[in-house]
Amino acid sequence: MRIALIHIAQETNDFNPVPTTLNDYRSFGIFEGAEIFEKLRNYGQIGGHLQAVSDSGLEVESVPIIRAFAVAGGRITREAFDFFQQKIRDGLAAAGRIDGLALQLHGACSAEGIDDVEGEQVALCRSLLGRDIPIVLGLDHHANVTRKMVENCDAIVGHRTQPHDTFDTGVIGTELLLRIISEKLRPVMAWRKIPLVSHQEQFLTSHGPMKRWFDRAREMEKDPRVLQASNYPMQPWLDVAEGGWSTVVVTDGDQVLAETLADELADLCWSLRDEFQLREAVSVDEAVRRADAAQRGVVVISDTGDTVFGGAAGDSNVILEAMLRLGIKGKALVPMISPTTAKALAEAGEGAVVTLPLGGDAATAFFQPLVVTGTVKKVGGGVVKLDYNHQSEVDFGRAVIFEVGPVTMLITEFRGVAGNLPSAYEAMGVDPTGYKMAVLKTASNFQFFAPITSEIIRADTRGPGQSDVFTLPWRRLPRPIYPLERFEDWRPHSSQPGGNA
Repeated sequence: MRIALIHIAQETNDFNPVPTTLNDYRSFGIFEGAEIFEKLRNYGQIGGHLQAVSDSGLEVESVPIIRAFAVAGGRITREAFDFFQQKIRDGLAAAGRIDGLALQLHGACSAEGIDDVEGEQVALCRSLLGRDIPIVLGLDHHANVTRKMVENCDAIVGHRTQPHDTFDTGVIGTELLLRIISEKLRPVMAWRKIPLVSHQEQFLTSHGPMKRWFDRAREMEKDPRVLQASNYPMQPWLDVAEGGWSTVVVTDGDQVLAETLADELADLCWSLRDEFQLREAVSVDEAVRRADAAQRGVVVISDTGDTVFGGAAGDSNVILEAMLRLGIKGKALVPMISPTTAKALAEAGEGAVVTLPLGGDAATAFFQPLVVTGTVKKVGGGVVKLDYNHQSEVDFGRAVIFEVGPVTMLITEFRGVAGNLPSAYEAMGVDPTGYKMAVLKTASNFQFFAPITSEIIRADTRGPGQSDVFTLPWRRLPRPIYPLERFEDWRPHSSQPGGNA
C-alpha cells in the first residue's frame, strides 16, 4: 500500500494587513521528499502519520511530497498560492501509483483574491487523482469548512482539543485512511454550516461550552458506525464569503445516521451560542496592576488583540505603554515583531542605549508608535532550537533583547513564535522564570508557559485579534451572522442547513 502525504498550513487573519510570503514559510521550513521525515519524524501531524502507519501492522510505503508551515498571519501572497499548487501537481505526478492521500491542511487560509485556499488545494488533488483514490483531509479545528472541501475529499478529521494536539490529528487521519483502504469502508459525510462567529476567550476545550460541544462529538465516536465527528469553531478573524462555524460527521455508509448526528451537533452548538460570547478579559491597566501585585510569578498576560498565533502582526505596544506609564515594580517580558526595529537595534550593537519609536509599524489601523529609550542587551537570532509541538527549530531572523526600564523585550525580524514559548527567550540567554510577568501574544495557547505560570490574566486589548468582534471592519462575512445580528433559528440563515431547513 502506498500513501502520499502532503502538509501545507497557514491560518489567515484578514485584519492583519501584512501579507504572508514564501519567506514566512521558509522561516519554519519548506521540506520535500525524504527530508520531511528526517526533520519531523516526531512532530505534529507528520509524526502522527508515521505513528499510525507503524501501529497499523500493514505494509505501507509513505510517499512524502511537501511540508510547508507558516505561523498565522495576513493573507498569503498569490506567489505563495501558485507555488504550492505547482508543488502539489509536480509531487503527485512524481509519486506514481498511490492508494490514498493523507492531506494535512489548516482550513482557514486565504490568499490574495482567493478566500478558500484549502478548497482549491483539495480540488486540485481530486482532479489529479480521480474519484477512486481516497483522500482524507486533516484540518485545524479552527478551520472554515467549505463546500469545495467537502465535495473533493472522502473524509474530514479535525483537532480534538484546544490547545491543539497536532500529533493526534495526524494519527486519526492516517488511521482512518488506512481503514478505508484495507477494510474497504464506504465513508459518507454530513456537514452543517452554523451562522456564528465568536471571540476566542471560550475556545479552550477543557471547560465551558466548548468542552460540552467537543465531548458530545467524542461520545458519538464510540458508535462503531461513526468514523469521525468533528467540530469547527472558525477562528474569528477570517473575513470570507463562506465564513462561519461547522460540524462534520463521517459514517461508514450510513448517510441517515451522519445527517442525524450532524444536526444534533449543530443544534447543541446553537444552544450554547451565548455562552460562547462570554467575556473574561479585563482592561489593560487592570491586567497590568493585577500582574504586578501578584504574590508570585510568572503571571501570564494574554494580549489577545495582538495574538500572533491567531494571525495578528505582533506590533502592539498597548501593554508595554501601560507597564511604563503605571511604573510597574516587577520585571516583565514583552515580545514584539518588527523587522525595522530588529535591524536598527542589531546595527546599534550590544550595550547601545537607543531611543526610537517602537511598535505600531504593521497594523497601523490599531496601533501607533511609542517612543522609548532602552539598552540593547543581546543581538542574536537566526535558526534557534525550540521546545515546540510543530518542529524543533525556527528562524527568527535578526533578534534582539532590548531592556526598557523594568521590561525585557524580545524583538524579532521574522514572525517566529513571538515569545509565546519560554525556549524563545532561553535561546537568547534570558531565563523567563526570573520574571514577575510575561506578555503572551496568543488568545489561548498558554500551554508552553504552563509549567512556570502562576496565573493567567486576559487583557482586553484592541488589534487584529481583538475579542470585540462587533467593531472589526467586516466586509465579506455572510450576513446575517450571530451575534453581529440576533436571530433565534440558525437554519434559515445557513448555507448548509441539512434536511431540516
